[in-house]
Amino acid sequence: MNVSVIIPALNEEEPIANVVRECLATNIPSEIIVVDNGSDDRTADRAREAGAKVVGDPRHGYGRACLAGIRALSPACEIIVFLDGDGSDCPEFMKHLVDPIAAGNYDFVIGSRTRGQREPGSMNFQQIFAGRLAGWLMSILYGVRYTDMCPFRAIKRDALEKLSMKEETYGWNLEMQMKAARAHLRILEVPVNHRCRSGGVSKVSGTIRGTFVAGARIIATFVRIALAKL
Repeated sequence: MNVSVIIPALNEEEPIANVVRECLATNIPSEIIVVDNGSDDRTADRAREAGAKVVGDPRHGYGRACLAGIRALSPACEIIVFLDGDGSDCPEFMKHLVDPIAAGNYDFVIGSRTRGQREPGSMNFQQIFAGRLAGWLMSILYGVRYTDMCPFRAIKRDALEKLSMKEETYGWNLEMQMKAARAHLRILEVPVNHRCRSGGVSKVSGTIRGTFVAGARIIATFVRIALAKL
């Protein structure tokens, strides 16, 4: 099946080229789209030099970047892989995400960093707790148990289109997981390894303000999706 990779990136000049090259080394994607989400460094240039197609969305927001990447997909794309541009995700695990979908057994495969091997310091307590708490709540609501809100995930393109994703910021990953469960997609969670980011400071866990803003947005997303009708 035709696989496209979408990598949202904001000021990831240092790691982005390696991330693109690692994705290409898997020999899985037919295209890699890096979304320059308003960077003020050479992120776009580095990604382009490494072999990625670069599109821009100057408005900050993780969900906005993902939506921009989706709009830029090749018509031939059948499976979409999302991963971060900071070097923390391990592209060598892409096969574990894509193969179950390509085999026709699943529609949505998400990586779990908490079930895989993590470098010390790659995830803080708040990230681990939030992922497990959200997973527990979703198991009550939908009967689907997640252990993480990992950005490293793969989904069939036609399945994603049915979800009508709306979230433009930090709640994007949670929205996808909740809507996938509500839509009764065939869902699989697989362990993936996780590394410390290769450069820059996390916009979510790197500052107290970022942690607070992201947490508030994620909570708001959970409430909105839980109360909404399909």
